[in-house]
Amino acid sequence: MTPQRNLVLLGFMGTGKSALGRRVAERTNRSFLDMDAELERRAGKPIPAIFAEDGEAAFRDMETALAVEWGRQTGAVISCGGGVVLREENLQALSANGILVCLTARPEVILQRTSREKNRPLLAGENPEEKIRALLSARAPHYAKIPIQFDTSDASLDDLTERLTKIWTSA
Repeated sequence: MTPQRNLVLLGFMGTGKSALGRRVAERTNRSFLDMDAELERRAGKPIPAIFAEDGEAAFRDMETALAVEWGRQTGAVISCGGGVVLREENLQALSANGILVCLTARPEVILQRTSREKNRPLLAGENPEEKIRALLSARAPHYAKIPIQFDTSDASLDDLTERLTKIWTSA
């Protein structure tokens, strides 16, 4: 069965939204839409520069506009930025034509996965693990609203890809 609704991947940075999203899209021969990559393309600069030059509020406004736009798509895999859950209007727009799935991982796994990347403005500076824990704690009530949850800490990419594909294609 070909999915008509979008598969919308939500969750904290480093939980595997982009990696899994690409794999599910390839497996199902559907479009893969990466919110962070598209925001960078439209702004003409990387996310850290958007935060530094325009501020987080401007970034979140851009994110909301894209959530509304992509919420009208059909049959795509959408990888959202980690903070898209901070605005209820984003979740409403994305759920109108999408199956929302929240990917999770333990803080130490997130740190390991994100430590090699420079494109994480919210983790810049001293003690990124402490920042991860604080941000996870602050966002936990938002992530908890998403009914389908997958912990990606220990599962293989193949297993997670298979599970997500089954959920999406049977919905």
